[in-house]
Amino acid sequence: MLLAAGWQPKPFRQFILKVHSRCNLACDYCYVYTLADQSWSGQPLVMSSEIVAVAARRIAEHAARHRIPAVQVILHGGEPLLAGRDRLSEIITTMRAAAPDVDVEFSMQTNGVLLDEDYLALFADQGVRVGVSLDGGEEVNDRHRKTVGGRGSYRAVARALELLGRPEYRSVYGGILCTIDLANDPVEIYESLASFLPPKIDLLLPHGTWAEPPPGQSTDTSAAPYADWLITVFDHWYGQGQPVTGIRLFEEIIHLLLGGTSGVETIGLTPSTLLVIETDGTIEQSDFLKVVGPGAAMTGLNITDHDLDQALHHPGVAARQLGLEGLSETCRACRFSTICGGGLYAHRYRPGTGHLNPSVYCADLYRLIHHVRSRIQRDLPKGQAH
Repeated sequence: MLLAAGWQPKPFRQFILKVHSRCNLACDYCYVYTLADQSWSGQPLVMSSEIVAVAARRIAEHAARHRIPAVQVILHGGEPLLAGRDRLSEIITTMRAAAPDVDVEFSMQTNGVLLDEDYLALFADQGVRVGVSLDGGEEVNDRHRKTVGGRGSYRAVARALELLGRPEYRSVYGGILCTIDLANDPVEIYESLASFLPPKIDLLLPHGTWAEPPPGQSTDTSAAPYADWLITVFDHWYGQGQPVTGIRLFEEIIHLLLGGTSGVETIGLTPSTLLVIETDGTIEQSDFLKVVGPGAAMTGLNITDHDLDQALHHPGVAARQLGLEGLSETCRACRFSTICGGGLYAHRYRPGTGHLNPSVYCADLYRLIHHVRSRIQRDLPKGQAH
């Protein structure tokens, strides 16, 4: 029906490679290992050389077919560093060799525990940007982010971040990802993360749905505890004038309010062009959909038997590319619909109506966007912010 009406899907430009399916941490909020979707347990430990070669060929074919000059490959897990230095080097080399006319940009999201100078030398040589997960100072981070043996992870991660801050590795320092815990002081969290001088901080809303609301979220739809937490950080950060460290969520909201487009899935209406390839070659949608339930991220496709264009026509992929037309009536009627974009697709899920709902964070996103708009309006010529 969409195709008959003239709609055409946007080709994939971001590819998450699950290079290792296990993790050396046991974070109590992890959407991969602690929720209902336990499909990770049936995956091979590490992506084989054969699967890497097929993935490289499929990505190269897709880029050539759609004349895409550059793609992003995100090395992910589990914990990607568990794959080992040699395997990661092989993956990078194989991917670039398969697509010599395409700029293949690499990044990685790691818990940082195993990150050392040997890995960083490889990443600096190959131009791999490294993002590290950390939730704040030692006490607050180690409340949730423990090793499999129950020990805190902070000290090992702090050592890795100090290495990333060195001049020889600064070029590969992508930033820090922090999952929000309402029990933590927002300014203290920001300052503890900013002390490592990351170029960017990603403040991540804990994953949840209308069926399984996030921690601290009230049934009162007017309550917005996450907005209150984020607004405190925003006012502190914005009040610094030109902070050394950017906060991606705030920067994206400001950019959208000024008429720009979003570069992330969590906000705005930019079509999602991201695809996940599991260690066994299974093609999946965004990992975040694992919070919905078993199989929610599956496409029924794999890279051995299917080319990537077949995934473009999956209903879930199409829904994340429809922009305003893919939102609920409530969202389309909202004054901030083009800024919020309905929030993260997974957070809209409600049994019975699927994803055709506002985000479970609707009140939080509305209050946060309204506050940011009010603050920046004071510093702009009249009428410049949406």
